Amino acid sequence: SKLAALFEHPLYNIPIPEVTEKDKLFVVNPMEKFSLRSSGSDEWVSSSKAETLLPTGKTAYDTYPAWLKFHVGINRYELYPRRDPLMPTLLQDLATQRIVSSVQKSGGTQLKLIMTFPNYGQALFKPMKQTRDQETPIDFFYFSDFERHNAEIAAFHLDRILDFRRIPPVSGRLVNITKEIRDITTDKKLAKTFFISPAGNVCFYGECSYYCSTEHALCGKPDRLEGSMAALLPDKTLAKRRSWRSPWRRSYHKSKKAEWELNPNYCTQVRETPPYDRGHRLLDLIDMTVLDFLMGNMDRHHYETFEKFGNDTFLLHLDNGRGFGTHSRDELSILAPLRQCCSIKKSTYLRLQLLATQPYRLSDLLREALATDPLAPVLAEPHLRALDRRLGKVLEVVGRCLAR
Repeated sequence: SKLAALFEHPLYNIPIPEVTEKDKLFVVNPMEKFSLRSSGSDEWVSSSKAETLLPTGKTAYDTYPAWLKFHVGINRYELYPRRDPLMPTLLQDLATQRIVSSVQKSGGTQLKLIMTFPNYGQALFKPMKQTRDQETPIDFFYFSDFERHNAEIAAFHLDRILDFRRIPPVSGRLVNITKEIRDITTDKKLAKTFFISPAGNVCFYGECSYYCSTEHALCGKPDRLEGSMAALLPDKTLAKRRSWRSPWRRSYHKSKKAEWELNPNYCTQVRETPPYDRGHRLLDLIDMTVLDFLMGNMDRHHYETFEKFGNDTFLLHLDNGRGFGTHSRDELSILAPLRQCCSIKKSTYLRLQLLATQPYRLSDLLREALATDPLAPVLAEPHLRALDRRLGKVLEVVGRCLAR
């Protein structure tokens, strides 16, 4: 396994700083039993009759479902650890746990569902809208492209291979539209949008601002539908997140350009603006830029952080559905932050160099990681080959910066 060898490499074993109580998202007494509020909310609270030890002799923490252990493990430095024994269980839960509730997620331009499991875990379901080999048409604007379920799956594994670990776990899943969505939804607006197509397939389209209509309906075969299941982050009432507008956000206009596209010295003013004027925030943003360029994702208008950790923490790389849309073109404008600032973390640069060598070739590693997903093959081969080409271009940009 190239993947196992990669994670054994010294560059993937650089220790994170010591995690103190204030560096943890949640401070939990592992001996204390937790129960759910009877109101039916998914908020876990300390049980008033907490037993110090359970009859099995295990601590209460051992009895937590995988999703709750994932939430409890989040800290200032990482969303989950490199050698996370929990990950296989969590991905398995996302792929196989019985779905007891399906409701539409509000907001956004495209249909997404929130699925709930019997253990109160929740996942964000993005349904399949395009086949693996459909490329984004060259005349499409980046903001009118479909989101791809397979891009969400591939992005999680790519983020992990780059050792960022800033995307919540995602698994592919084949869902039965009839039994796992239509028959169990309590969402009245969603329920009204189901119909049987002329071909006899079960379809639905939901309610949203852009792609929710009969022309853009999602149809099963006859009622089986692929999608990505992403583990939800802790509820915002329990762990507030702050949304930041990216300084290199695109104009989202058919003819206007953003300031960074017109001003080659744009990075100078970014460096003088909080929170980019201190700490490693700008370098973290450049990490995100590298991830986006490798995927071909032009849609990174915002990013989020956990409010508890202030400015000194990692960025969450959420919403990656517009990645992996094209393999035949490389969108060099995505690399603007790297090109204009000529800065990159040394550790990131060394890992990128490693991933360009034959024993740790990036395309081979991602192919191996995706082979374990229930929807494998997740990416068409040309997308995997494009990764190696794009990685070469990132290293060229850094090389030019070093030469300068």
